[in-house]
Amino acid sequence: MEAGWEWDESLFAGTAEYYERGRLPYAPGLADALTEALTLDGRGRLIDVGCGPGTVALGLAHVFGEIVGVDPDSGMIARAGCGAAARGVAGKTRWVRARAEELPAGLGVFTVATFAQSFHWMERDRVAAAIREMLTPGGALVHICDLKSEPRTVDGLPHPAVPRAAVDELVEHYLGPIRRAGRGLLREGTPGGEAQVFARAGFVPDRRLVVPGGQELERTCADVVARVFSMSFSAPHLFGARRDDFEADLRRLLRQASASGRFSERQPSTEVLVWRKAPPTRVR
Repeated sequence: MEAGWEWDESLFAGTAEYYERGRLPYAPGLADALTEALTLDGRGRLIDVGCGPGTVALGLAHVFGEIVGVDPDSGMIARAGCGAAARGVAGKTRWVRARAEELPAGLGVFTVATFAQSFHWMERDRVAAAIREMLTPGGALVHICDLKSEPRTVDGLPHPAVPRAAVDELVEHYLGPIRRAGRGLLREGTPGGEAQVFARAGFVPDRRLVVPGGQELERTCADVVARVFSMSFSAPHLFGARRDDFEADLRRLLRQASASGRFSERQPSTEVLVWRKAPPTRVR
C-alpha cells in the first residue's frame, strides 16, 4: 500500500448496507468455472479474505465442506451471516471479524484461499506469506477481479449509460481531488503487481480464467446511489454533515441523465488468477 497511508477501521464504515445492491455482480459462471478449475467436490475448506458481505464465499458454499470468511468491518460480517442463514448454509460457514494481517488467527488449514478485489488493501507480502502457511500442499490461492481491459458500451440497450464521469466530478466537488481512504488519503491509488507479491511468497502460477460477462443489466437511480455509497472513497461517513446534500445532488444529476430513472449497463467479465502453493525447496 502507498507509503504514508495506514489502514483504519473507518475504511468501509457504513458501506455494508449498500454493497449488495450497489456493486455489480461477478460473471454468472464464476462458481462453475472455479469448481471445474479447482476440481471442487463439496469437501475441503475455503477461506475468503476480505469477504465483504460474503459475495464470493456464499456462491461457493455448495462446493466446499466449510467456509470461513474474514473481514475487518463489522457491518460486512453481519451481512455475510444473514446471507448464510437465508441460503440455509449457516451450519457450514463461519464469519470472523479480523484484519488479514492477523492471520492465521487459529483458523486452521485450508484447501483454497480467495481474494476478491480485496488484496490491494492489505500488507500484501505479510498476508500472502501467512496464507501460504495456511494452505494444504498444492493448495490454491485465487485472485478474483472484474476484467479491466474490456469495453462495456451500452450501444443498443434501452437506457442511457450511468454518467460515471459526472458522478466522479460530484464526489470530487464534495470530497476533494485526492482519493479518500478511511481517515487518510491515497494520492497514487491502490497498488497493483500482485503477481510479484504471490511469487515472493512462494506461489507458482497455475492458470488464468476469464468468465465471460456482457449480459444486459438494468439499474435504477437507487442502485447507482448505492454503488457510490458502497465505495471506500465515497463511503457515507466521509461526507459528514453534507451527506444529505450530496445525495440530493447525486439524485438530481441522475434524473437529468435519464428521464425514466433507469440506466443500462453490461455485466463485467470476471478475471480469475489461480496460484498454487509451491513445494518447499529441498536443501541438499
